[in-house]
Amino acid sequence: MRGPGSRGRASRTPEHYPPMSARMIPFSVLDLSPVPAGSNAGAALRNTLDLAQHAEQWGYHRYWLAEHHNMTGIASAATSVVIGHVAGGTRTIRVGSGGIMLPNHAPLVIAEQFGTLEALYPGRIDLGLGRAPGTDQTTARALRRDLQASAEAFPDDVAELQRLFGDPVEGQRVRAVPGAGLHVPIYILGSSLYGAQLAAAMGLPFAFASHFAPDHLLTALRVYRSQFRPSATLAKPHAMVGVNVFAAETDDEARLLFTSLQQQFVNLRRGTPGQLPPPVAQIAASEFELSGVAHSLACSVVGDRASVRAGLASVIEQTGADELIVTAQIYDHAKRLRSFEITAEVRSEMAAS
Repeated sequence: MRGPGSRGRASRTPEHYPPMSARMIPFSVLDLSPVPAGSNAGAALRNTLDLAQHAEQWGYHRYWLAEHHNMTGIASAATSVVIGHVAGGTRTIRVGSGGIMLPNHAPLVIAEQFGTLEALYPGRIDLGLGRAPGTDQTTARALRRDLQASAEAFPDDVAELQRLFGDPVEGQRVRAVPGAGLHVPIYILGSSLYGAQLAAAMGLPFAFASHFAPDHLLTALRVYRSQFRPSATLAKPHAMVGVNVFAAETDDEARLLFTSLQQQFVNLRRGTPGQLPPPVAQIAASEFELSGVAHSLACSVVGDRASVRAGLASVIEQTGADELIVTAQIYDHAKRLRSFEITAEVRSEMAAS
């Protein structure tokens, strides 16, 4: 996969798939509810709802929010609460988590929360699950207390959630109310082979976090598809691929917008995370830092309409994704809306070609 700003001329690999025109796939949104420098969480959450309402109009399939903690630039820590905020302000788009970091929580609590959401917004709620803490190690200890045991229990916790969402059986003493019998769809999230193997073994859909950890993307997809076992909920593999998309009227403008995310990653690597910085003409970072950030953000499509179309077609052709989940940490909300609008328009053009 080519790096940021590429026009998406992908090399052919053993994972080569048919051209985009032959296999249209849905586009979805991953939103971290970014808090721009000088703003606050309340404004970020209002922007989240505004983007979700526009995404619904533009034809995006689902709208996911992610659990992160102790990060002043991300407002979606109470993820299930924000999902309710978004679902209540939209009508048809699916809304869910990308994801809930399950080891931070008791499965019963998550079953009740998402059972409540499904009861309020039937047929629209997704539960994407990850096993990372979604924060630094100190905060993770405040959330989990026992980090190792929590992570090791992840497969069992996923299975417990499936039981809690299933139809109640005779003699079952603990039920999720609401939740039991609602069969909320579960997705496994990951950035390594672990999540791919687990999703395949359990017959669940799989979402790969290639928007920030692209290294094992193609290998994980190959493992997931080759090892997939059909289940009662999914007959064949469903692979979602995360992509940063920064779309604007010109390549230069898009590259400028992209610098906010690049700065955010530089700050994160320095151990000084903060609010989303405004775009800059020159990033104050060393070549070593910029190289590391470029590696992490390699699964990014940055540019004007033509560049975005070529880049997205390349990602789909290389990965054979069943769905793209698009994210964009853009400082200015109006420009963020426009980026997602251009992306939706590009998808329509690709489907018509």
